[in-house]
Order: sequence, then C-alpha cells, then structure tokens
Amino acid sequence: MPLVKIALRSGKPTEFVRSVSRSVHRAMVETINVPEADEFQIITENSAAELVYHPTFLGIQRTDDIVIVQIYLGVGRTIEQKQTLYARMVEVLKDDPGIAPADVFINLVETPIENWSLGNGLTTFVR
Repeated sequence: MPLVKIALRSGKPTEFVRSVSRSVHRAMVETINVPEADEFQIITENSAAELVYHPTFLGIQRTDDIVIVQIYLGVGRTIEQKQTLYARMVEVLKDDPGIAPADVFINLVETPIENWSLGNGLTTFVR
C-alpha cells in the first residue's frame, strides 16, 4: 500500500524517469514485502529553483542528478527492513538508470492503516 513520491530535476529523458520508477518499485517489492501490483507513484520533474538541496550536507557529495524518494506506507517495518530497503534502492538505481548512490535521498513516512483508502471510499485495511 505504499504511495511513492519521486522528485528529480527536469529535462531527463522519458526512459530515465521510467527506469527510476521501475527501480524504486523493484526495491520495495524485493525488501519490504510490497506486492508487485501495489504500484502508486507521483513523479515530479522540477526546475533548479524547485528542487533545492545542499550539495555537501553531512559530507555527501550530491549533484543535479539527485533523486528524492518519499514513501508513505503503513506502520510495521523493522529498522533492519528499512536499512535493507535503502541499500537495495541505492543499488538498483545505480544499476539502472545509473544514479550515483550519493544522489539518492530516501524518506519513509509511516501512517496508521486507518489513514488509507485505496478506492471506493473505504478504509481499505480496517475490518
């Protein structure tokens, strides 16, 4: 049930954006038990003025290829699962479409199950 927001610099080729989308979803499927068909993403391409980041915060060397991934998901993953997700996502994005690990910024936002309606106006996971 995750909802994923991906922000990146505008001007990237369509295939690059699609590859980011596929890679982010693949990492979630492989590491945090997200079903293959559970794919909901909002992807924004932003101008330099609209995507603000510090290029060296915490000693990490970021570039204009930065990709910010925010994942809204239900509560319940362990710290180990989250760490595995972060590592796998960086690995997959490095392989395809070729994003440097330093340019991958990930944030998880956990919300209770009653805060989700995936359609038909129903609280999908509340019985």
